[in-house]
Amino acid sequence: MTLAERVRRYMAEEGIEATSSALVGAVRQEADAAVLGDTTVLRMAGRMRDELVGAGPLAPLLDDPAVTDILVNSQEVWVDRGRGLQRVAIDLGGPGEVRRLAQRLAGACGRRLDDGLPYADARLPDGTRLHAVLPPVATTGPYLSLRTFRQRPFALADLVEQGTVPPALAEVLEAVVAARLAYLVTGGTGSGKTTLLATLLGLVPVTERIVLVEDAAELRPVHPHVVALQARTSNVEGAGSVSLTELVRQALRMRPDRLVVGECRGAEIADLLTALNTGHDGGAGTLHANAPADVPARLEALGLLGGLPRAALHAQINAALQVVLHLRRLPRGRVLDSIGVLLPSGEQRLTTVVPAWHRGRGTGPGSVTLARLLSERGVAVPPVLGSQR
Repeated sequence: MTLAERVRRYMAEEGIEATSSALVGAVRQEADAAVLGDTTVLRMAGRMRDELVGAGPLAPLLDDPAVTDILVNSQEVWVDRGRGLQRVAIDLGGPGEVRRLAQRLAGACGRRLDDGLPYADARLPDGTRLHAVLPPVATTGPYLSLRTFRQRPFALADLVEQGTVPPALAEVLEAVVAARLAYLVTGGTGSGKTTLLATLLGLVPVTERIVLVEDAAELRPVHPHVVALQARTSNVEGAGSVSLTELVRQALRMRPDRLVVGECRGAEIADLLTALNTGHDGGAGTLHANAPADVPARLEALGLLGGLPRAALHAQINAALQVVLHLRRLPRGRVLDSIGVLLPSGEQRLTTVVPAWHRGRGTGPGSVTLARLLSERGVAVPPVLGSQR
C-alpha cells in the first residue's frame, strides 16, 4: 500500500479534514518522520494534499505561469503554453485514477460528477475553469479540460511587448476607450479575447464605475472601481439559476459608467444593445467569431433569441456598437488581427463590418469613419488613422 493510500485510509478512519496541518500530522503518523526529516515531511504533505483534495499530478502544470490550457484525454495530457498544444509526459495512473481526479476536482467546486450526471462545468477555487466528462459519454475517457486563471493582469505595454498589439495600434485602442466608443472583442476560442478586454478596461478613467456581467468570472481589470456579477447554474433540484439576461437588467440599476458583458452568447445581447442605446455608452464585451465579417450574423442569431425582429435588431446594433477588435491565434502567439467599424449597408440598413486596419493590409476604408468618431468625441486621432483623412 502506497503512502498516499495509507494517509487516505488513516484520515478516513479518524474522520480528519484534509487541512495542511492535518496532512503533516498524517504523514508523520504513516511515515518514518525521524528518517525523512521536517523538510521532506512538509514536501510530502503538500504532495498528499494535491493527491487528496487538489489536482494531483496536474498541480505542477497549474502552477506553471506559461500554461493556459490543460487537456486530459483518458491518460494522455496535453498543454498549451501559447504556442499550440503539446503532449507532456505525466503519469496519471489508470482510468480509475483519472476518474477519481475528475470527481475530486468537480467536488471541490460543489458539482456532481457520476454515472447519473457524467459531465460537469465548474470553476476551481483558484479561478481555473474545469470541464469534465466521464464514460460512457466520453467514449475513451475520462476527459478533462482546464483553462487556467492567472492573477497577474496585463498592461497595454505588456501586450505590445509580447507582439499581441502592434505599437502603432496601441494609441488607437487607447483612443477607442477614451472616446467611450462601444466595442466588441472577437475571435476564436483561446485567441486572447478576455485578456485584451481586461487590459482595455484598465484604461478606463478612475472616476468611472465598471459593472461586469459574466457567465464565469474571468475579467480582473486593474481599476479601482469594478463590481462584478456572475451567472449561477441551477442546483441539483433544477432551481436557483440566474441568467446573464437577468444580470444585465440588474446591472442597469447599479449606475454603471461602463457596462461590460464578459462573453455574449445568448439572449442577453438584446438587453445589452438596449442598454447601450439608452445612455450607457462605452460598453464592451467579447464574442466568438471566426472573422469580423461573421460578427453581424452572430449578433443576429443571438438577438433573435432575445425576441428582436431582424430589422429592429440591426437598427439597435448600428446605434449601439461602433468598433470590432478581432484577435487571431497564430503559431507564434495571439495577435490583434484587425480593427473594424460597424456600419449600416444597403436599403435594409443591415450591419456590416468595414475594416479600419488589418494586420496584413494596413489601414482600410473604415479608418475614415473611426477617425471621425474619435474627433467628434474630442479625442485626438492617432497618426495611423489620421493619415487616411
